[in-house]
Amino acid sequence: MKVTARPARRARRRGRGAARAAGLGLVLLALAGAALPAQQTQARERSAPAAEGPDPIDFAVVVDLSKSLSEKDLAREVEAAALLSQGEISERSRAAVIGFGSSEKAGQSAVREVCELTVADAAGRQSLSKCVQRLGDRAKNGTGPGTDFPAAVRQAVNRLTKDGKPDTPKVVFLLTDGKLDVSDSPEYGADAASRKTNAEKQLTDELARARRESVQIWPLGFGSRIDRGALDAMAQGGYRNGCANLPDATPRTRVVDNSEQIDKALQETFAAARCAQVVEGSRGKPPGNLSVTIPPIATDGSITVSKHDPKVTVTYFDPSGKKVPTSGSADGSTFEASGQAGPVEALRVKNPMPGEWRVRVDAPEGHQGQDVAVRAIWQGQLRSAITLDPASPRAGEKAVVEMRMQTRRGVVITDQNLLKGIQVGVKVTGQGFRPVTVTLRDDGGKPDEKAADARFTGTLDVPGGATGNLAVTGEMTAPGVTGDHRPLYTVLAEGTAQIKAGTTVERSTVYPGGTLQGTLDVTNNDSVPHTLAVGLTDQPSGTRLRIDPVKVRAEPGSSHHTFTVTVGAGAPLGELGGKVVVTDTDDRGRTLDQTFLDAVVEPEPTWWDRWWGAVVGAAAALLVAAVVVGVLIRARKRLRDLTGVKIELRRGGTLDTLTVRPGQSNGGNYYFTVERASGSAPKLSRVTGSTAGHRLSRTGAGVLALRLHRGRERALATGETVELDDGLELLVHDNRRATTARPPRGGSGGSGGSGRPPRRPFRPGSGGAPDGGRSAPRDPAAGSGSGSRQYDANF
Repeated sequence: MKVTARPARRARRRGRGAARAAGLGLVLLALAGAALPAQQTQARERSAPAAEGPDPIDFAVVVDLSKSLSEKDLAREVEAAALLSQGEISERSRAAVIGFGSSEKAGQSAVREVCELTVADAAGRQSLSKCVQRLGDRAKNGTGPGTDFPAAVRQAVNRLTKDGKPDTPKVVFLLTDGKLDVSDSPEYGADAASRKTNAEKQLTDELARARRESVQIWPLGFGSRIDRGALDAMAQGGYRNGCANLPDATPRTRVVDNSEQIDKALQETFAAARCAQVVEGSRGKPPGNLSVTIPPIATDGSITVSKHDPKVTVTYFDPSGKKVPTSGSADGSTFEASGQAGPVEALRVKNPMPGEWRVRVDAPEGHQGQDVAVRAIWQGQLRSAITLDPASPRAGEKAVVEMRMQTRRGVVITDQNLLKGIQVGVKVTGQGFRPVTVTLRDDGGKPDEKAADARFTGTLDVPGGATGNLAVTGEMTAPGVTGDHRPLYTVLAEGTAQIKAGTTVERSTVYPGGTLQGTLDVTNNDSVPHTLAVGLTDQPSGTRLRIDPVKVRAEPGSSHHTFTVTVGAGAPLGELGGKVVVTDTDDRGRTLDQTFLDAVVEPEPTWWDRWWGAVVGAAAALLVAAVVVGVLIRARKRLRDLTGVKIELRRGGTLDTLTVRPGQSNGGNYYFTVERASGSAPKLSRVTGSTAGHRLSRTGAGVLALRLHRGRERALATGETVELDDGLELLVHDNRRATTARPPRGGSGGSGGSGRPPRRPFRPGSGGAPDGGRSAPRDPAAGSGSGSRQYDANF
């Protein structure tokens, strides 16, 4: 592939093409290397490893079991609790399920923990699928008929704060159809009034504790008996900081009309609480095919199937139509199914293939009556790639910070709609100054050179007191999006730089296994040559990028070098992630320049892709030629057609006529004879044999021609008569305006101006035998008159 490199980095950035809509990504470019002492002058990047997968959360699903719930409502609550435990996207999260009512007499308990805090890995989710079903057994639960909110919150907070990591979010999801009711619970006082007052005070205390312990409360109410004020107080009384600085991530109350809406509402609430997104899929009764779409930005997700009936079986197909395993890996994704034996099952997918997934649901007879609903909960954990220009700034200097993003599959997503409302920035930390935050924008305003190209840019004013190392960490906030928080490290430069370098990689399209061309322009102000290393960092998974050469020799003065980047056969399609970094090996590895790869990986065209234009063009040409030939053939056939032509047999007056009917002029020829029966007047008769009679035809020019039996063919002028023997004449009438033959010599179509049609008398020996009715057959032979022009038969 031929790629023309631009001479300077700024020119490359000005000419950067529009980003393809393959999705929008965020890439954190981190470079390997050790932080150098503060007194060193080189700048170096390195990347800190980040855990794969979404951040975990600890959560408890707290379910109202009071007597006001019908059996149908309770079943819906059980399914909603199962939906959260099965749909959790992180295998490091922990989940507990707690039922609550009241304690009014001996043997009753206000709460029952049916699922202890369980890690939501493959085995843990199967265990949660089973234990959550215990909520539906009221007889064994042992809870009273009331609604004891203080006891429910206390149990959930106790469970989540025991042995929990301080930085792991802790969330309580509380489902209820009613309001606080401890009127028959003696532990709160001697009478109903004091019990209500004391319970409200205890609830306030438990919420204050939840706030201190950083436990969020997300209430979900359903039905007409809801005390909305009390639920709002619970949401506001707990911990208020969400997973991100977004309005939807702050705890709030959700109320729906009835229990049939619980599963959707609770899953949406759960997604908001853990900075994920929910995509609503289709629904229908088994057997059948359902679908749900996973966006390109998703790096982790779960496809949840609310079956209601455990007898329903589910099969999953990725957007390419391939059936995926319920456990293991395939096509770059990892799969893990759970809950197949329960009313809700889920397929957790790491690095899901974007697009429409097909979900096949089947069920035996007698189990096909309930709607099955499919949804996907997903999160995009994106990698932010950061560059500084200059790569090693000095204290007090301005540096341009640029950041773009990519998924784990290595696809740089360029569709702004996928990151609607995103806020992007960097946090800069180091020695000698307080942390600095820089907002990055993609609006085309300086220093951002092009709006909406998925490259976020800003200006960093390096603090004047900064010394030694700088750490630049990307920060992003958007619904469903989190960053990996890996910093870019660099060391401040000191003194005058001896070597300056600028790299460019032309924006182009490349196929897996193809190459990209780049340039390196160096200015060496030193008196000796320097060896520069040219390397690749932050390579996306599976791309297997290679660069050649890996070292160049920069002589004193200005020099120009080229390099080639080879893209591996397994490179993902879309915007190519990765960065070219140039370092000076003779100056302790100081970073001189860095630039993003700026290419789009497309599938190599098939034979049809390469030649379809030529094939279609040739087929079109053949079709046009066939149409033209067909039109000409039909036109020629119409021109030669004799239909409607009338032949008149005369002797002083008309003896007989014969008209050519449609379909009788085969190939433009019509055969006839003159029959002479004894005692009868001669008459005309059509014959089918080409050797038995006279032939009337029309040439390609539309001129009528007549060939008498065994004679030569001659053209007929308009109104011209042909004499036979025994005083007989043939006259041909043609209604069509057609080209006529030249008239015989001596006239212009008449005979001495008498008005008679010109005659062509029969002459013996002119190509036929005489016919006097005695020495020849009754159908006379043809001959041309001595004064007539003869015409060859080949018109």
